[in-house]
Amino acid sequence: MELKPSESLKIDAFSMRVSGIEDVELDRLHALSLSVNWPHRAEDWQFLRDVGEGFVVLDEIGRVLGSAMWFRHGADFATVGMVITSPRLQTLGAAQWLMKRLFDKVTGHDLRLNATRAAKRLYLSLDFQPEKTVYQCQGIARAPTVAGSGTRGDIRALDAKDIQAVIALDAAGFGVRREALIEKLFAHSVGYGLFKGDTLSAFALCRPFGRGHVVGPVVAESDADAVAIVQPHVAGHSGSFLRVDTHMKDGEFAAFLAHSGMPIFDTVLTMSMGKRLTDFVVGGSATLKTYALASQTLG
Repeated sequence: MELKPSESLKIDAFSMRVSGIEDVELDRLHALSLSVNWPHRAEDWQFLRDVGEGFVVLDEIGRVLGSAMWFRHGADFATVGMVITSPRLQTLGAAQWLMKRLFDKVTGHDLRLNATRAAKRLYLSLDFQPEKTVYQCQGIARAPTVAGSGTRGDIRALDAKDIQAVIALDAAGFGVRREALIEKLFAHSVGYGLFKGDTLSAFALCRPFGRGHVVGPVVAESDADAVAIVQPHVAGHSGSFLRVDTHMKDGEFAAFLAHSGMPIFDTVLTMSMGKRLTDFVVGGSATLKTYALASQTLG
């Protein structure tokens, strides 16, 4: 990275210097996310460092006061996440300063992020445009009391030979090919796929995250198919904490999550700068949808 630790800023009484996020101990990054009540474990931070880039700001004695990360996919698209400032700096303009520094690193990229309610005003001031609400559904998983409407095809666990099909489906649902990210997620996840003949038509990955596990990404053609591939994950984690981040508020998939012990806990807002969500269609697919995000940070 081009950032140098000697770069500095003075805000109010605080003097800050910039360092690459890869140079900071995980326990200090973990302390930062804990300070704003985010659930990320040290292991979650390490995963994000493995797949993205970022920087932190430090005070005079090395405490981490803020962070920002970006995740490139191809030559001209990136998602933005882990934009955190410690509570004592949140009213002093530190987040805007972080974002403007980030813009220098992703010049020429279309950007997408998921904004908390507290951060929405900041991103609007930076010309991000609102897109869709993300519903953070979580709780103690349980077998649903209402059965799905059924789907055609065979459900089976995914293995290494399925990775290219998963990458292609994710690109069609997300709108951007994320080969490196999906390969990394695949290696850390248990996955189930819906096969119609020999063709993979839907998939759902699930991995450790935060307080338990998170299901995502989930890509399918219909609510019924999405329910079918998430249901094995719910069964596998019955009695433990499970989370799904989805744009779906209504319909069979949303009802399935609620009946499976994962009601809506919170919301964030997907926002974009550059191309809008509707501008991204890969392979001409108009039917495949991303039913669950990989995470709010990764999209």
